[in-house]
Amino acid sequence: MPQFRLSQAADLLGVSDDTVRRWVSQKLLVADADEAGRQVIDGAEIAAFARERASSGSGGGRVSARNRIRGIVTEVQKDGLMAQVEVTAGRFRLTSLMSRDAAEEMGLQPGVAATVVVKATNAIIETESPG
Repeated sequence: MPQFRLSQAADLLGVSDDTVRRWVSQKLLVADADEAGRQVIDGAEIAAFARERASSGSGGGRVSARNRIRGIVTEVQKDGLMAQVEVTAGRFRLTSLMSRDAAEEMGLQPGVAATVVVKATNAIIETESPG
């Protein structure tokens, strides 16, 4: 099983290095030392922790989509009947095409907090090459 340094775990979990260190000191995550003496966390441990902490829903009505990503609107382009809305969540940019009316009714403009709900039949997974 791969092991990740604390900074890598923080990147994977979308939090700061300090937050991961705090979780380790609170015994929410278990860190061991690698051959070089650096603190590392087992990949399976990170995966289980991420799953446990993942949001189970919107807090409102029930939705079948499980992929809910909170971010901030960074750009809205309106043209004719359509609008293209970009939301930045951490280091990720997500784009949605919707009707212009919907974007206006929702008050979507740069600086508005928003949650992107993703429901897809296809997902492509990419990994980094080892070592």
